[in-house]
Amino acid sequence: MRLLAFIALKHLLARKRQSIVSLMGIVLGVAFFLAIASLMRGSEDDFIKRLVDNSPHITVSDEYRVPREQPAEKLYKGAVDVSNVKPLTESRGIRGYQKILDYLGALPDVRSSPVLAGEAIISFAGQDKGVTLSGMVPEEIKTVSTIGDYMVEGSLEDLIGNSDGILIGYMLARNISVSLGDTINLAAQNGKVRAFKIVGIFKTGRGNYDRGQAFANIKRVQALLGRPNRINSILVKLGDPQEALALSHTIEKVIGYKSESWQESSEDLMNTISIRNKIMYTVVSAVLVVAAFGIYNVISTVVMEKHRDIAILKSMGFRSEDIQIIFLVQGVILGIAGNVAGLPLGCALMSALQTITFRPPGSSEPIAMPLSWGWEQFAIAASFALCAAIAAAFLPAHKASKVQPVDILRGGL
Repeated sequence: MRLLAFIALKHLLARKRQSIVSLMGIVLGVAFFLAIASLMRGSEDDFIKRLVDNSPHITVSDEYRVPREQPAEKLYKGAVDVSNVKPLTESRGIRGYQKILDYLGALPDVRSSPVLAGEAIISFAGQDKGVTLSGMVPEEIKTVSTIGDYMVEGSLEDLIGNSDGILIGYMLARNISVSLGDTINLAAQNGKVRAFKIVGIFKTGRGNYDRGQAFANIKRVQALLGRPNRINSILVKLGDPQEALALSHTIEKVIGYKSESWQESSEDLMNTISIRNKIMYTVVSAVLVVAAFGIYNVISTVVMEKHRDIAILKSMGFRSEDIQIIFLVQGVILGIAGNVAGLPLGCALMSALQTITFRPPGSSEPIAMPLSWGWEQFAIAASFALCAAIAAAFLPAHKASKVQPVDILRGGL
């Protein structure tokens, strides 16, 4: 095998210029593949991180995925079809939610908190704005939400210390011209009005959220909405967000209420990301495919020029398999050399990209380019480059193995 590798290397060195050009194609292909893949993967990871961190991993709501089966349907299974059933008028909410919270609290690495969300009207200085008011246990907000990371004025601790406090978004505060410490009136659909003191202002960067979301003590929200001891959702956070989909199915089977994971609620976005990744890998792989044609061209030229040498080798006892291995080894050498030089160049490009910052519209601080340094993309780039080089060498190698010594030597006489 050492002899075959020596012959393969001699063939490549005999055509240095063409070999270097082909090698540069692999080097640049690997480097650009790695840089683009890391950028796309980094943006995906950053998007999912923001999506996962800013929303609960699992949301238990006060509804059922499948409507309750009617008594007539149970009694006459398959014989009757009941439609247009009007549900009883009742105060909506999750029944026995404390037992559900106890069940969730017993699960390993799971944090949960009750929420009562409803619509309210904020009145201040003659202005009225509709908001979604979420009543939560102040001490538990940090465990299931990242809203504390976006506070620009005040803090969550101020809400804990003031039962009549409220947190509102930065855009909402600007729209109604209020500031930290002001008192605003909130009116519910039932006509009740209650005064709240602004103890915190948050800015997430999402306009609709910062304009239409507010947080307050759950007891005060229950009193305002006229729903004492009621909640309509439970927010759940996990140690590993990727386990949310499987765990949500388990929770729903146990408690009956609809349990929706972040993967399920963002299914359209995840499908879009999946399609984008397929397009990205197809485009960057084309760079290596083009580089592979350079290897094919070099090895094909070597095969044509070395017909007489191949005939002599076969006459000396080399088998067709040995000849094929010689030219496949040339592809392997170019592939390995391309990886050895291309991976460091790719790392250099990634480091350069990481220094680039930009400021999105509405953002007050510059943001660095999100890049992923995961080993998977290095393995994909190296493997694809090596496979492309071997595939490019296969046809010329197969052609070389079919050379007949008698025909070549007779034609040279």
